[in-house]
Amino acid sequence: MSLAETPSLSQAIPLDDIRYNEQGLVPAIAQDYLDGTVLMMAWMNQESLQKTLTTGEVWYWSRSRGELWHKGATSGHIQKVQSLRYDCDSDALLIGIEQIGDIACHTGERSCFHQVDGTKAPPPADTLSQVFEVICDRRDNPTDTSYTCKLLAGGDNKILKKIGEESAEVVMACKDDDKDAIAGEVADLLYHSLVALAHHNVDIRDVYRKLQARRR
Repeated sequence: MSLAETPSLSQAIPLDDIRYNEQGLVPAIAQDYLDGTVLMMAWMNQESLQKTLTTGEVWYWSRSRGELWHKGATSGHIQKVQSLRYDCDSDALLIGIEQIGDIACHTGERSCFHQVDGTKAPPPADTLSQVFEVICDRRDNPTDTSYTCKLLAGGDNKILKKIGEESAEVVMACKDDDKDAIAGEVADLLYHSLVALAHHNVDIRDVYRKLQARRR
């Protein structure tokens, strides 16, 4: 589905162009602006959308209470708007947010979409974030057979040596203009860099924040 994005919150979405349903509502999906995790879905009306654009924090419409709902007003888990898009039919919204407290669900989970086959599971994020989560689990729950655990046990000497080797292999693959090799070597370099982050207790989201700041 193609998306149209507002250039900034100061240039408001044309509210009259949004196609609300018979109840005057439009579905709004909240998505983590850093790693793409879908956090929740709720409803907006024109007034809540306008308040969201005006305040920079997400407001929804509560169908059960019949009133505006400032997300996080009670819990402190507010949602700061980073981007706001609407779909090709103008009848659904996608809000890129910074979730304060990293909890969007009323159950205390990060995402409302945390159930798979009746059991709890972390919501899917981008590939790097998922790999980083596995690496952190290996760090916190080491096993004898894991290559990641062996790297972490070797500390900086082992990890940084591998980063140096993988960097050189990326250079050589690029010089050979071998696209498949370039993709593979960059994947290896990213993996070993994630191991270094985990070893030094640096969250990958801090890296994303640096990239976002530079992008702007």
